Parts: sequence; structure tokens; C-alpha cells
Amino acid sequence: MTVRAFSRSRVHDPSSERANARTLKNSRTKMTLARIKKGDDVIVLAGKERGKRGVVRQVMPKDGTALVQDINISKRHMKPTGTARQAGIVDKEQPIQLSNLALVDPKTSKPTRVRVRELANGKKVRIAIASGEQMARE
Repeated sequence: MTVRAFSRSRVHDPSSERANARTLKNSRTKMTLARIKKGDDVIVLAGKERGKRGVVRQVMPKDGTALVQDINISKRHMKPTGTARQAGIVDKEQPIQLSNLALVDPKTSKPTRVRVRELANGKKVRIAIASGEQMARE
């Protein structure tokens, strides 16, 4: 029986490269996993704004963040830009992580997860897991 010496060099395996490329190609973004869209009513689950409700203004799936109305506001010291804006301290909404947001159940008004179901006509809708109700906005 021969004992092989331990080697740190890797053996080239083209099949693993193909599998890895396939995984990266089919990988989901954070947006599709969260199923949060612009105009949705959400509740903040974590952070200093925990428990507050708001409406999603913008979703940035590549960053995994969203802008929520009146949530995560910070002060910004702005310079005047032409005649459009006065100089001074301005309240500005900052993005919040999608993992810290949960959709509001339309029946119970509590945070819920959602499931996607396909109707008989082929249209996909979001269903609240807690109550089984269809989400109001699509």
C-alpha cells in the first residue's frame, strides 16, 4: 500500500467548473428571495426603527436594500445646487436591509412571510403564509 504525500496543489476538474457556472447563472438575487416590491406595506423587524410600518418607495435588489417611507431617516448637510435647493440640514431616507423587513399580512396586519402560487390562468400571485390571504398589490 502506497501512502500519498499531502499536496496543496489542486487538480483541474472541468466538470466542477461547469457546475459552478451553472449555479452562478441560476442563483437568485436577494430581491426574488424577499419578494418585496415597490408600493408594498412593510414592518421593520430589527434595528432602531423596529416595529414601525411604512411603504416601500424603491427596491435595490443588487444591494439587497430598500427605501421605506419615513423609516431610517438621517440628517444631511446639503450645499445649494443652483436655484433648485436651499442650503441647510435636510432629512434623507437611507436604505434598509431587505432581511430587516417583512410584508404586512392583509388580514391580521402582522408581519408575515409569503409564498408564490400560480393561478389557473397562469398568473403568479403572492400568498401570505400566516392567513392564506392574497397580497393586495401585484
